[in-house]
Amino acid sequence: MEREYSFQEIRDLLDLAAARFNTSEFIETDPVQFPRKYALKQDIEISAFLTATIAWGKRNLILKSAEKMHHIMGSSPYDYIMNQGYEKLSRNNIHRTFFEEDMAYLCRGLHAIYLQYDSCEPIFTVSKETMDLWTGIMTFRKYMQEANGGYPAKSLKHISDPAKSACKRLHLALRWLIRNDGIVDIGLWKNVSPASLYIPLDTHVISVARSLGLLVRKQNDRKAVEELTNQLRLFNPEDPILYDFALFGLGESKSL
Repeated sequence: MEREYSFQEIRDLLDLAAARFNTSEFIETDPVQFPRKYALKQDIEISAFLTATIAWGKRNLILKSAEKMHHIMGSSPYDYIMNQGYEKLSRNNIHRTFFEEDMAYLCRGLHAIYLQYDSCEPIFTVSKETMDLWTGIMTFRKYMQEANGGYPAKSLKHISDPAKSACKRLHLALRWLIRNDGIVDIGLWKNVSPASLYIPLDTHVISVARSLGLLVRKQNDRKAVEELTNQLRLFNPEDPILYDFALFGLGESKSL
């Protein structure tokens, strides 16, 4: 029988673990290092969304694949997007089931966004009163679809449907772009509060959250994301996704 933890015990555990894992050393082995290499807003955004899209599997392989993808784009992802360099891509593999044609699919959608806005942030900030990042993800996904009207829809599987999915990789990109405590996350966007973020539902996060009794739902879907995030908001309403570091770190290091 698993041990039951009190509210205060869980909060103390998560606070200590967040301080342990949310450090500059974390960057060296994490894909967040790629968007952090840039100074230009658009370069950071493009790198964040593309890197997070391939952030599944072993981290060392993710880093190798991300390096390959950034080499393709050259010194400025934004210039690459706006000059439509992606139209020269073939069907070579980039990461597991993600191929060059899938990268081109995302790049077309980003190109369409940058033709209309100077940042991806407005996609996720229709208004501060009604702002919901699930709605932003759906809008982002629609841009990908509409920009690729004549291309195979199978590439859309890499941009999760918020009606059905936990959208782990998109929530990871949003964490990078929105959270800003001066340590790991970039905090590029200023019009979205960290309080509105949702937890990226990684396998390590799921395992630790269930062992602590923070997640009861058995399916790893949108409702599970909302259930766990709501629990984390009880501990830290202003910055609940700080605990992504705690849950992920405890799981990966097998510290719990």
